[in-house]
Amino acid sequence: MSSYAIHIDGEPATIEALAPVIVSNYGAFTSMQVEDGAVRGLDLHLDRLRDEALALFGVAVPEARLRERMRAALEGLNGRHSLRVQLFLETVTMRTAWAKGEPGVLTVVSAPANPLCDPLRLQTQDYAREMPELKHNATFGLTLARRNAKAAGFDDALFVGPDGVVSEGSIWNIGFVEDGRIIWPRAPMLRGVGQRLLENGLDLVGLDSESRLIDRAALAGFRSAFICNSATPACPVAHIDGQALDVDPALIDRLQAAWASNAPQTI
Repeated sequence: MSSYAIHIDGEPATIEALAPVIVSNYGAFTSMQVEDGAVRGLDLHLDRLRDEALALFGVAVPEARLRERMRAALEGLNGRHSLRVQLFLETVTMRTAWAKGEPGVLTVVSAPANPLCDPLRLQTQDYAREMPELKHNATFGLTLARRNAKAAGFDDALFVGPDGVVSEGSIWNIGFVEDGRIIWPRAPMLRGVGQRLLENGLDLVGLDSESRLIDRAALAGFRSAFICNSATPACPVAHIDGQALDVDPALIDRLQAAWASNAPQTI
């Protein structure tokens, strides 16, 4: 397979068919890791695509059709791959921003995303995504935040909203650890598939969780933290704004076991 295999509505994408996707960032997507035609948390990804379609276009793509498009994208492929499923509507333009209808389905298959492993150094940044509950295409701010963090000597950015509350990272959720309990930030944000997979398995590894408002000052009260997304079950955080945090390999192992307890679901 070449670097990318791109299909639109189950057919190999042409330049003409890609034009509406390229010239507009009005759309949403989900990204997942495929293992021999199956995905951990597939039901969560499908729910996300339904909710995104209804919120942005007023009409959802039937689940059977989404699965058909995903199977077409992966036809003849075995092993591990990354799959991005993106929704767009050609009739939505700046001149016809109000258009509604069932969106088209763009699929992109690429090499699998390796999970993050090395402890991360995070920089808090004042930022909040538009419609943060959706995984939408407007990623300029996320990319700029990561670039600015790198330029300042950090690995990535942790966002603090206009209300001063910690929310999420550039492409991940963050969890903090307090007395053996996982503390998730309570804020407007995307509740990611990786976070939900962890929550599903926490009781199996003897952990529980809660959500809590966490402001910038409260960060100093936590001794350890980790990030997660659909490609990374758990990666430790080593510093936030220069404050050192404990890296606990045993905790990361337990979190990874919680994530792995979710069996892959066949597309």
